Amino acid sequence: MSGATEKPAAASGARTSPSGLEIRAAYGPADVAPDLDQRLGDPGRFPFTRGVQPTMYRGRLWTMRQYAGFGTAAETNARFKLLLEAGQTGLSTAFDLPTQMGIDSDSPRALGEVGRVGVAIDTVEDMHALLADLPLDQVSTSMTINATASTLLAMYIVVAEERGIARGALSGTIQNDILKEYIARGTYVYPPAPSLALVAETFRFCAAEVPRWNAISISGYHIREAGSTAVQELAFTFANAMAYVQQAVDAGLHVDRFAPSLSFFFACHNDLFEEVAKFRAARRIYARLMKERFGASDASCRLRFHTQTGGVTLTAQQPLTNVVRVAVQALAATLGGTQSLHTNGYDEALALPTAEAATLALRTQQVVAYESGVAQTVDPLAGSYYVESLTDELERRALALLAQVDEMGGSAEAIARGFFQEEIARSAYEFQMRVEAGETVIVGVNRFTDGEEPPIIPAPDFSALEREQVARLAHVRATRDGAAVERALAAIRAAAAGYLPGASSRTPLMPLIIDAVRARASVGEISDTLAAAWGHYVPG
Repeated sequence: MSGATEKPAAASGARTSPSGLEIRAAYGPADVAPDLDQRLGDPGRFPFTRGVQPTMYRGRLWTMRQYAGFGTAAETNARFKLLLEAGQTGLSTAFDLPTQMGIDSDSPRALGEVGRVGVAIDTVEDMHALLADLPLDQVSTSMTINATASTLLAMYIVVAEERGIARGALSGTIQNDILKEYIARGTYVYPPAPSLALVAETFRFCAAEVPRWNAISISGYHIREAGSTAVQELAFTFANAMAYVQQAVDAGLHVDRFAPSLSFFFACHNDLFEEVAKFRAARRIYARLMKERFGASDASCRLRFHTQTGGVTLTAQQPLTNVVRVAVQALAATLGGTQSLHTNGYDEALALPTAEAATLALRTQQVVAYESGVAQTVDPLAGSYYVESLTDELERRALALLAQVDEMGGSAEAIARGFFQEEIARSAYEFQMRVEAGETVIVGVNRFTDGEEPPIIPAPDFSALEREQVARLAHVRATRDGAAVERALAAIRAAAAGYLPGASSRTPLMPLIIDAVRARASVGEISDTLAAAWGHYVPG
């Protein structure tokens, strides 16, 4: 039997959490802060340690928002409908790399990448197909898009407009978190300064025109996926958040005008108690930062966040074991008070999730919601000596790391110095060394293995998909009003100069991008127009 010769763990000796926090054998009253009641507060009250709403899930369950994106808009629309029929309560869209990086599907730079990691969107006609027959005034939509977030938001708005749905009725989120792209993912297009200015412009636009839309989802998820610890995830995410808030304030927006629409996106990994403590610490850290640095009202200090179970925790070996991992992570996210949740399909380490795996992932959330008792009371682990001690220690370490970033001059300078990148790379290396040494157990990978090869899941015909997408784009180019497109792009080009450092005035860009989208300009054409004014970012 596999594992029969494994040596048992030592009965005593040092134990640590995945973030390196020392874990004692038992916890008691001496391990929690003497002012615990003050540090916790009541649910729904500053500093929101126990949750952002007084009744949390007793009043309303978290949004079950499964992530989906398949080569074509029509295929993704079909998956959306399947998930909604299965009980999903929100949409979440993955885009392919060309769309994320402002490259049209017919560009030589897109060759071989069209539709591979998400849906290909070139023009608003694709967005119409993506959202066909979906009740946009009744369901919220999250879009994981960053450098081209303003263009995809414009497309969503134009689709609604052309279907007779008012902007004010739309709800959803664009990720729009460009700083973490320089840190962890790499799907940036423009240099940081104009990119940040464009983020501030989306804040202004959403506050004025689309009040139910979250203009940003500040992402710790991708920082964690790149190899960070939970402490680094907190510190680096909030460093970025402070940079965005400062940028908007410097652009003339009052913090309380836009801050209530800020949202966050965190990962959830396998150490249930550290993850619960992380979410509780996150709420307290954010509330105090916003109050102390910007004088924000309590409503602007509420940390609202989406959670996704950890993609990097999934294994290609024994993939059905991932069902258990996802269930543990979903439990941690909900015990920690998330506002919405995506649970990964068990086969995502092998391919895009099958319909069966996606449905089972949703059912996992539903079991947690309706059968586990998690939703019965607010913050059920509050007062646990262990969890409260972890919460305090994660907060302390995250704030210490955030102070290092502040000393460098903030996120932009820390990115330029490579600080974030080096810290994450070090943590990822140390984790891998522990796995290879057997100190960190990965079931089915370095212990309890069965010798079987991972299954092979057939892949779509991406070459055929690419040809079809290019043909759709060619049809739009052939049938649109070319002169109207050129006028719209020229207006964007003229306004873009105002977003460069030192510019004396700034014309709102979002209305101009919407005009270009309405004229059937493509994602690539709009991106290239902005890049002509701002340049392309090249890492140092």
